[in-house]
Amino acid sequence: MVKNEKNFQFPSELRLDLVSKDWVVIATGRAKKPEMFKTETRQNGQVPKKDCPFCHIETQEKPLLIFSHGKNIPISKKVPEKWTTIALPNKYPSFLAYPKLEKRIEGGLYQKMNAVGFCELVVTGDHENSIALLSLENVKEVIDAYQERYLDLMKKKFVHYVSIFHNHGRSAGASQSHPHSQIITTTLLDVDLEQALSNAKRYFKKNKKCVYCQMNDWERKAKERVIFENEGFTAICPFASKAAFEVIISPKFHLSYFEKITEKEKWQFAEALKTVLNKLYKGLNNPDYNFYLHTAPCDGRDYPYYHWHWTILPKTATWAGFEIGTRMEISTIEPEKAAEYLREQ
Repeated sequence: MVKNEKNFQFPSELRLDLVSKDWVVIATGRAKKPEMFKTETRQNGQVPKKDCPFCHIETQEKPLLIFSHGKNIPISKKVPEKWTTIALPNKYPSFLAYPKLEKRIEGGLYQKMNAVGFCELVVTGDHENSIALLSLENVKEVIDAYQERYLDLMKKKFVHYVSIFHNHGRSAGASQSHPHSQIITTTLLDVDLEQALSNAKRYFKKNKKCVYCQMNDWERKAKERVIFENEGFTAICPFASKAAFEVIISPKFHLSYFEKITEKEKWQFAEALKTVLNKLYKGLNNPDYNFYLHTAPCDGRDYPYYHWHWTILPKTATWAGFEIGTRMEISTIEPEKAAEYLREQ
């Protein structure tokens, strides 16, 4: 939280595209000089442990949550050496906790506001192994951290949505090779989620059923695109996959709010997540990927028609002019064949 508001320069602002209605984050706090983009090069490969900021956790912000082999460790001045999962504020936030939401109009036309929110990291203790290679217990611990931080953040002022995501690999946007997830809260909803909520509500009103439950029921019956299921969750390559080997993991039972996940469901979800990521690891030779949560917002409204789920998007191709210009993705393999291949891994 900002202690001294006088002469404070906000690190980012949100700007509204009047045509698409997309909100864009302009990260002024990370601003570069134009000539820096000309000479910027991307680094590849692993950062050695001796240079890794997460292997030297004392260089980071004060932890918010510490786990050691499944146990929640009380926060103290010194982080225990045997920590296995830790949650902490992002040292370089694009959103910042602030007591006021300041909206402004430019030229009587453009809307912008300060990017009020929280930015946090969930870091695993293993420098080398991605989530796909962690133990089931460690994966479940990561999910525990997701839930605990969500429950705390949703109570904060100006938090209407909590975005949880994980970038694996340089092409997926991972700035550090040490495995870590990110949590960012916002005051508003992105256009894609708003559209999904609207379509789910419309389907529910017309059919008196959840569209996600309907799709999941059909997928389990057809079996063509299912790659894994257990008692509580189904993992599928969706019928209209946005990318080759896209996977969606969702509860078998109708659940709108991820933060209400039970202890039993966390173990089931951990098994599904670990299994799917391991199949991608083996089948696609450890591809770069993003995974992210879509859940009902925490803005005080009721969303009984929505169904939370996680999407995993491997970086199997690069968007070109058509995809960027039309927002119409091209996937180069049928999801049925992708699912069949992943089932065998």
